Amino acid sequence: MTQSDLMSKIQALPIWQGEVTARPLAGGITNVNYLVEDRTGKYVVRAGNDIPLHHVMRFNELAAARAAHAAGLSPAVVHASDNLVVLEYVESRTLSEADVRNPDLLPRVLDLVKAYHQKVPEYLRGPALVFWVFHVIRDYGATLVDRNSGYSDLVPELLEIAGKLDHAAGPFDIVFGHNDLLCGNLLDDGQRLWLIDFDYAGFNTPLFDLGGLASNNGLSAEQEDWMLSVYFETQVTDDLRRRYHAMKCASLLRETMWSMVSEITSDIDFDYQAYTAENLSRFRAAYEDFQVS
Repeated sequence: MTQSDLMSKIQALPIWQGEVTARPLAGGITNVNYLVEDRTGKYVVRAGNDIPLHHVMRFNELAAARAAHAAGLSPAVVHASDNLVVLEYVESRTLSEADVRNPDLLPRVLDLVKAYHQKVPEYLRGPALVFWVFHVIRDYGATLVDRNSGYSDLVPELLEIAGKLDHAAGPFDIVFGHNDLLCGNLLDDGQRLWLIDFDYAGFNTPLFDLGGLASNNGLSAEQEDWMLSVYFETQVTDDLRRRYHAMKCASLLRETMWSMVSEITSDIDFDYQAYTAENLSRFRAAYEDFQVS
């Protein structure tokens, strides 16, 4: 579907009142987003089909978004039909990696993540997915080989490492995870923080979100220990720290392989090759640290 066709489809939704304007929003690397305004106000429209290669199913994303709003953590879903989701628009700024690392802001981010883990299952309705990173990694590996990716020769090594991380990261607690804690999915309206974009939401170990939060935003080792202590409300043991670092490596490996697959499957205008290189470097550094820990 062309951008013109999509714009027409959005403008034809029956919920608008009066004149409708729509413009693309930059930043999405899994789906396409638009800022739409009518007589009643501003809205964000997310357009996206199911993406089985990435384990993204829109029924699951919609259920998670509704539950997160009911829990008081995310903007409201105003309308959903035909692979379009209309969301309440929040006047806010998107956090940067430096914002997340800020000692004054990080506790608020962690409170938001923990509240999401604890509260969203209370409001979740209907079927819900499990997001198990080691299954996702193995599936990505098979996709890269089946499609003759330029990274195919790396797959055996990466899957061997994933197996070691799987063994090291258990035993596992289970929460309902966001599973994509990039700074771009955190908003600050000046009074409170919001969590958005639930493409990859699903039941998972909390260590995955904590590891993703740290690796995606460059937290220091001291901040990581602080985060574990506050989240689990306990002193950080060597066992917890090692399990956490294993899952942090798995989070980075998944992000790397997600980008490898996106290089050969996505039609979104984004430099996936550079993103792969950046995350592969982060993963290798984290895994080297894990091996000597």
